Amino acid sequence: MYNKLKSQKGFSMFILLILLLMFTLLGIAALTTSNIDQELAGNQKRTTNSFYAAEAGAKKAESEIRANYVTTGYPPSPLPSGNFALNNYNVTYSAVDEGSAVQKNLTVGAYKGLYGLVKSFEITSEAVGNPERVKIIQGMDDALVPLFQFAVFYQNDLEIYPGPVMTLGGRVHSNGNMYLGSENTLNVNSYCTAAGNFYGGRKPGSGQSGNDSHVYIKDNYGNYQEMKNADGTYLDSNDPNWVANSLSRWGGMVEDQSMGMTELNLPVVTAGDPINMIQRTGSGNTDSYELKAGLKIVDGQALYKTGTGTWQDVTSSLTSSGALTTKTFYNGRELKTVTSYDIDISKLNTSGYFPSNGIVYASRNTVSGTEQAIRLVNGSTLAGPLTVATSNPLYIQGNYNTVSKKPAAVLTDALTILSGSWNDANSTKALSSRVASNTSVNVSFLTGNTNSQNNHYSGGLENLPRFLEKWDGKSFTYRGSMIDLWFSQQATGIWSYGSYYTAPNRDWAFDTDLLNPANLPPGTPMVNIVQNTSWVRKTGD
Repeated sequence: MYNKLKSQKGFSMFILLILLLMFTLLGIAALTTSNIDQELAGNQKRTTNSFYAAEAGAKKAESEIRANYVTTGYPPSPLPSGNFALNNYNVTYSAVDEGSAVQKNLTVGAYKGLYGLVKSFEITSEAVGNPERVKIIQGMDDALVPLFQFAVFYQNDLEIYPGPVMTLGGRVHSNGNMYLGSENTLNVNSYCTAAGNFYGGRKPGSGQSGNDSHVYIKDNYGNYQEMKNADGTYLDSNDPNWVANSLSRWGGMVEDQSMGMTELNLPVVTAGDPINMIQRTGSGNTDSYELKAGLKIVDGQALYKTGTGTWQDVTSSLTSSGALTTKTFYNGRELKTVTSYDIDISKLNTSGYFPSNGIVYASRNTVSGTEQAIRLVNGSTLAGPLTVATSNPLYIQGNYNTVSKKPAAVLTDALTILSGSWNDANSTKALSSRVASNTSVNVSFLTGNTNSQNNHYSGGLENLPRFLEKWDGKSFTYRGSMIDLWFSQQATGIWSYGSYYTAPNRDWAFDTDLLNPANLPPGTPMVNIVQNTSWVRKTGD
């Protein structure tokens, strides 16, 4: 018995030693694993920190390029490069110009589908620690996108509610809300986007009634789909299932903020507001088209830029030939007498002073109680591409740019169309004395409008080009691009219907020739879009 117990005691000791060895090994393994985990965590932290440091260098170069484009419209010269210390890492960054700008269609972002003159850059940033090393290579494009690729662009709320049937072709966008309706039928043939909300019917506060209109927007298959539902309600942003139902009905051709559409920022000026384009050069305005003009007519003096870049006074030549005259007439919307510089385009064509760069700037000082304006007459034929910019309201009388059409644009405080039947002598008479005739205009324009508020309707897109005649049964045929970036500063009269005008049949369409860069008007405003295109991270040597 004694030997048996002694034998069992020895076996128990052996088991105890084995267990002790196992626990010791497990403890050593745990300590080793902990040390390894700490080392890995430390390595990961150092690698992450080096990545953030490299990214900081890339962001520094990117921000310098973006800032220079916003303020000047050009990349910085020289391109960004340098080094700095950040959290024990030495960061070196640089940007390289990848060659001349090329024409491209944009494939990403809010401007997808438009074309632009694209210039590419490659940014390299490297962060070096001890021993970590991370390099980031980032692609970056700047695209100069012509603004006249939009059929309609509004900086503020866009309202459309025409009386007669109206069809819009081309891309339609508002940086605010969009309100669509018609007393008859409104057809929209392309993308319809809003940075705000998308509504059927009238804008609240416009003082107008009527919500029984028919609005049709083409879907992604090119088929018209009505905005109204079978129960008479609108499919718009008020719909509880708006995103899904809109996508089902229009296939992505209608988008608002609910679908991620954001405001399309248009830095068409290097500083200040877009309206600076039409203002004079005073007070440091470097964006005025007065600085771009080949012919400028300011306060009665006409100056022509010669081939040597000097200004020649041609006032006497233009006035004696009848290319530049002063006329007066009455504007029933503004309730003011208008004093205008009349520019006779047919006589300017043969004057020898048609601007070589195709840009005319004209401006008259404002006079209290009257309206100072610019009027283009006899403009059916242009000698060449022509852009006319003015700080004043602008009038186009009769057919414009309809014979051998040229690239053409106007930039103005407010645009009014006068038919070929307009007679200044009848401007103060009853509306029945101002009967319009069919008129056609081919021109892109940037202009202002008034705001719908306090129960006063702005007149909507259908009256963005304004009217002063009895157009019943007559057609106004228009081809171009309609851009509204500001509220009018001079022509601020409230829109009303039936007293000073009645509406034409509107045969309006986007001029698809503008989709070819060769057909853009002189000095077309450009949008600078700077966006990242690629990104690569490299670790180690």
